[in-house]
Amino acid sequence: MTAVQSAQTAPPRASTSWTALDWWPPAGWWPDSARDLLPGSPATTASATFVLPPHAESVHSARSFATGTLTGWTLGELSENMELVVSELATNAIRHGLRLAESRAREPIRLSLLRRGGLVACTLNDPGAGFPALRDPSPLDIGGLGLHIVESLSLQWGWAPLAPYGKIVWAVLRTGHREQPDPLDHP
Repeated sequence: MTAVQSAQTAPPRASTSWTALDWWPPAGWWPDSARDLLPGSPATTASATFVLPPHAESVHSARSFATGTLTGWTLGELSENMELVVSELATNAIRHGLRLAESRAREPIRLSLLRRGGLVACTLNDPGAGFPALRDPSPLDIGGLGLHIVESLSLQWGWAPLAPYGKIVWAVLRTGHREQPDPLDHP
């Protein structure tokens, strides 16, 4: 398993040329449909990416990575909710994304945490072409509530296709406290 951490300050790049095999969050990337959540110019911007082998055991490592990253960013209050979101999204990526892309099932899955001020986006990419959808399982079904959990814990969640195959599934969580604005940002 590989982890890469780096500060992000450059403007975002278009994602149309990325595939599930090579997608890393470009500097400044943020889910397009969650841009309305961003403050004018966040004081803190950072990202951390973890490469998960395509095995069910990787979900535990993904949770540990998320908790460690949030602790390093002094955002430990997000850890419990982020662990649940990471568990659900990583499980879906391994269980469904790899199964739907059997010819590419040996490809790694990347978990990225992207911080913009008091917001943290959790993203997972997988090579599957199928899109995530909320289900309404019957009371006797085992499973099927994962995206409902993600929806209840996040401000927004969604997905974006990668070209020519694969997708990114993301969820945005907010810290309980608001960052103080940088006095240099306001006249």
